[in-house]
Amino acid sequence: MSALRVLVLGAQQFVGRRLCATLRATDWASCLGDEPAFDERNATALSDALGACDAIVNAVQGSPAQISSAAQSLYELAGPLAARPRIVHLSSMTVYGSAVGDVDENSALRADLGDYSTAQLAAERRAAAYPNCVVLRPGCEYGPECPDWSVRIARLLIARRLGDLGAAGDGYCNLIYLDDLLGSILSALRRPEIAGQAFNLAMPQPPTWNEYFALFAKALGAVPLRRIEQRRLQLETKVLAPPLRIAEIVARGLRLPGRTPAVLSPSLRRTCEHEIRLDSSKARRLLGMQSMTLETGLARAAQSFTAGG
Repeated sequence: MSALRVLVLGAQQFVGRRLCATLRATDWASCLGDEPAFDERNATALSDALGACDAIVNAVQGSPAQISSAAQSLYELAGPLAARPRIVHLSSMTVYGSAVGDVDENSALRADLGDYSTAQLAAERRAAAYPNCVVLRPGCEYGPECPDWSVRIARLLIARRLGDLGAAGDGYCNLIYLDDLLGSILSALRRPEIAGQAFNLAMPQPPTWNEYFALFAKALGAVPLRRIEQRRLQLETKVLAPPLRIAEIVARGLRLPGRTPAVLSPSLRRTCEHEIRLDSSKARRLLGMQSMTLETGLARAAQSFTAGG
């Protein structure tokens, strides 16, 4: 049998790059979309790529505008395709908005957390109109080299700018280990019977953010954990975050050597307070989703960070 040709959109971004490597390591799939000359923003190039593939993974991350534009282009071009290739659409838990408590796939979607969650919900609605689509709603991916929920957190913990947040860190940390996320994507590509369904992806019994920070700090050797008072947290998120974010963008654009200080953003603070807990039992049942133990996942993330990853 010939390999399943999978077009990965967002292949130049972190999850997309890792997905391409994972696909190529299988004996049943090949990967399209990570060629340097391919520009998924070009409608002609995207249309040609859709005609040459058997399945698509929309793994585009980034700003609300990037998410919206990618979804619009993909579903406008994929809609008329006679072959109806499987599309795995990588969404986000932010489509549940400010919901609290246990949330499963039948819970109301509200996306009331700002432009990012609004864009994710709009992209999902486009996906829902495509018959052969599977929507995945991951929590916070972590693990070796994961930029947002491992590398950034490690840098903040080691700098003692993040630690025990008190009541501000009592929200649930809906983690998913990167390999478990990638395994779920591969499973969604190969199960025709789940077309049209959505799946939450997160570890069962998630820790609070305070617990996550404490366990990760221990794995990193960044102990004792500092207690971050509300006044300090407000300074970080309201005063320091905006200029640090600008410096980060400028340094990336100019490809300057070295790193700017990590940003403790207002969105991270809100996430740490949010008492939502993803119910991912459906993904374990129908996708066979695995869950790395938190201790092992954090040990691997810490080892990678310490080694320079």
